[in-house]
Amino acid sequence: MRPRISARSQRRLRGLALVATTAVLLPLASPASATDGPAEELTIESFMLPAGASGLSLEELQSEDAVRKFRAQAQASSEGDATAVAETVGPAASYDPSAENPSEAGTGATAEDAPTSDPSTEGEAAEDVSEDPELAAASAKYPEPPHSMSLDECRNALGANKKFFVKSRFAVCSGASFHQTWKRNEKPIGESEFRVFAIGTIAKGSREMHTQVYFANFAATGAMATHKLMISPILTMPKKWPASAKASQGGNVPGAQSFEALARQKPATFAHTITVASGQGSTRDDLVFAVYEPAVKIMPPPGWGMKGDQGGKLFFFAPRWDTAKYVTKKGGAVFSNVGTLRYSSKAGAPEKAVAEHIRDAYNNPGVTVPKNPQKSIPGRDVKNPLHRLFHDRTRREANRDEAIKVCKQVWGNNYPTDPQNPNVKRECDEFPFATTYEGSAQKRYEKSKPANNFSARALPRPDNGAGGTLLAGFLTKNRMIDGDNDGFIVEIQ
Repeated sequence: MRPRISARSQRRLRGLALVATTAVLLPLASPASATDGPAEELTIESFMLPAGASGLSLEELQSEDAVRKFRAQAQASSEGDATAVAETVGPAASYDPSAENPSEAGTGATAEDAPTSDPSTEGEAAEDVSEDPELAAASAKYPEPPHSMSLDECRNALGANKKFFVKSRFAVCSGASFHQTWKRNEKPIGESEFRVFAIGTIAKGSREMHTQVYFANFAATGAMATHKLMISPILTMPKKWPASAKASQGGNVPGAQSFEALARQKPATFAHTITVASGQGSTRDDLVFAVYEPAVKIMPPPGWGMKGDQGGKLFFFAPRWDTAKYVTKKGGAVFSNVGTLRYSSKAGAPEKAVAEHIRDAYNNPGVTVPKNPQKSIPGRDVKNPLHRLFHDRTRREANRDEAIKVCKQVWGNNYPTDPQNPNVKRECDEFPFATTYEGSAQKRYEKSKPANNFSARALPRPDNGAGGTLLAGFLTKNRMIDGDNDGFIVEIQ
């Protein structure tokens, strides 16, 4: 049986009286004889587009202008052959060109989103980011990031023109649509299309990356041979750092199947898993990075030629494995994408004063101290993120000392007491955070960096404690590691 035409495709194809209600399967092309005349040329023109993109109807395919615009759309959507999400960080970021615009990232959270459970105690102590960890722990908690994603969630997030969605550092998805125009002697006689979605997830505390692939949204109309149009999933890990690391695979990846066989499965889906054991990585954190590439290969029926995109690569995943014991004792895995920590400046948010301080540092640095007319603080853009500082405790302490020195210069040695409200104790808040390489003492350690490219401010102790606890929870629960192979940004809501 032929696959049903989706409601969406029916709307696009309404009014096409020239198309029979039942598609006709063309016979295979045969060599011309003396009486047959010239042999028919049977070709398929194939396009790879974002998962939500629409193809052309048979009526539209008769218009050279419409086809020319469609080809231009397909070419523009390639984004310069980018197959890496803009948030990719670490060695995988240099594997292929990155998209210009970041995905919708969901790795952040605010105190308003917090659950009632306590933040993890397996990672770095909150005292590294707050002067009063007990007070901080009582005022705010960081929630567990999402570790799952449904097909509908992926499809809806990709929408009409996106190719990748970052829900969290443990749940990502990539997708594409494939459109085929069937032609006899260069005249369009049919069209078919299908979509592919790859959803990558990592369970809490796991070293296994799980990929669920879906073939969906099949539609076909006109005269064609989709029963012999073969489609193959290809899942590879073409690059690892270090290259010597071994990965074990599992799942049920199928071989080539026809368009119609896949369409009957509603949806056709299968799983693939990759696991990297500990002890194979680099640096003291036992790091293994990789590129994981979902792809599709399309093979035409016998007697048919094919031009254009004969399949294609979806945006790749960038898994990372570590045994960073300051995160969790057993290690784990994440997708190596820049994380987003979200602070709320709304009334009643426990970290409100911290959020307002960071917003000033980003948007109005002239009102911050120390004074620096050229101040441009990193951490608001995925191309210029902050990097966690853990292993060098001396440098973390230097960051704190530099910030406190500014607080004393501006608000006096007695800055913890607010003269306007003596009952409210204050702490010296700094941004970028003392637990980042971009902290207040960066110039002392990296001579090429600008001086005074930070902000310090005396803030109410409860707000500063809440901000510190959210930061500590974010770093731990997102498996943020020390150094420039990871990164995060801060967004103020």
